Amino acid sequence: MQLPFDNSYARLPERFFTRLVPEPVSAPGPIRVNRPLAEFLGIDADWLASSDGTEVIAGNRVPEGADPIATVYAGHQFGSWNPQLGDGRALLLGEVIGADGKRYDIQLKGSGRTPYSRMGDGRAPLGPVIREYVVSEAMFALGIPTTRSLAAVTTGDEVYREGALPGGVLARVASSHIRFGTFQFFSSRQDHEALQLLVDHSIERHYPESADSDNRALALLQHVVAQQAALVARWQLVGFIHGVMNTDNMLISGETIDYGPCAFMDDFNAETVYSSIDHGGRYAYQNQPGIAHWNLACFAQTLLPLLDSDDNAAVELAQSTIDRFPELFLDAHQVGMGQKLGLTLAGDEDEALVQDLLSVMSQTGSDFTLTFRALTDRVGNDPGASTVADIFQLSELFNPWLERWEKRAARETEFPGNRRESMLRANPVFIPRNHLVEEAIRAAEDDGDFSVFERLVERLAKPFDFDPADARYALPPAPEQIVHQTFCGT
Repeated sequence: MQLPFDNSYARLPERFFTRLVPEPVSAPGPIRVNRPLAEFLGIDADWLASSDGTEVIAGNRVPEGADPIATVYAGHQFGSWNPQLGDGRALLLGEVIGADGKRYDIQLKGSGRTPYSRMGDGRAPLGPVIREYVVSEAMFALGIPTTRSLAAVTTGDEVYREGALPGGVLARVASSHIRFGTFQFFSSRQDHEALQLLVDHSIERHYPESADSDNRALALLQHVVAQQAALVARWQLVGFIHGVMNTDNMLISGETIDYGPCAFMDDFNAETVYSSIDHGGRYAYQNQPGIAHWNLACFAQTLLPLLDSDDNAAVELAQSTIDRFPELFLDAHQVGMGQKLGLTLAGDEDEALVQDLLSVMSQTGSDFTLTFRALTDRVGNDPGASTVADIFQLSELFNPWLERWEKRAARETEFPGNRRESMLRANPVFIPRNHLVEEAIRAAEDDGDFSVFERLVERLAKPFDFDPADARYALPPAPEQIVHQTFCGT
């Protein structure tokens, strides 16, 4: 089958990437095909699930129309500058036009060595492939901008990390893979021509409404600041911790990318860290907004030569733009919290109400996700509706706060049933809990059993619809199930 490729990034100058083909694997086998996504991209899902499609995802065949490239970028990793990174275990096969008329990358992750592998093997263990598939698709179902998973396959080959692990390849889909670090790479080389090409490509691809702007670089910066503020606010609202917010892991499209040591919080603790490599807690839950702001400052610095020919004027434009991030983030977070608490009318005491709720949650070790769902069930109760009351109860220590919340909610003009429906759409009951993801990984790695993974993916596709028969997917972990660290697999 010929995939409907139209590869715009590969038409940029060759210093943006390296052309090469994937390294074949010995015995590829299918794991899962994302059929709705395949159809959205104009790809025959039955073909993708066939042996021919499996060969393509594994990297053993390059489909007609593909132009495989490994892109180059740089980045700040845990605050330290690395002048050259790049796709060390990934290849961009090409781009297709989705049913919405927009352009999407199809990238193979775990496809072998590239010039940017930095002595790595270019492969992906099966565990991280499973994790990224589960979490990225769960994020999509939650309505959070994200890269997505098109298909996953086994390779029949072992990958060596702490020990021998089965290998896998993931086909990842993104609006693009243009990172803050892509701009940093050319900025560090003072390649202003490449920077301008990258700005023009990014505007035309992601923000065409600014194509006629007198200052495209400024327009791009403004868009990216707004997108990142909205994205990180959404992370905070569901208790998601990215785990490795390096500048090379931030996309200018405002999509979440690189689900390595990521995790969702169970018990609320603002200092929560899961990543095994984040020894100092740089990317803890509470630090994510500040880190996003810092990353945006790094991105803005790359655009200075294009913002204005006068250095001082360029700095002033950049500074005034990134200075808007805190306000944009707080606005998005406050609106989101209002939705989660069923408060549609702005009130002067609302921020204190939110902070006091988080404080009680922290003191009681209350589950982040189920706390908000339990609040939802207290509003406009439908006698026939399933609630989480049988599996989760708020501590009595919440009672003083609940009295304040209910008094505040009484001023709302919206009918309680409508408020409840709005809260149901803002407060999921099913998230990719760490112990469930680990359970799916263990079954796949240890026993070659993908049924646990399949059931988890299917359940997480409808995160807001509670079915008591699936209560185990909503429950926090038992003490012996708690996952304290997550790993990136590189």
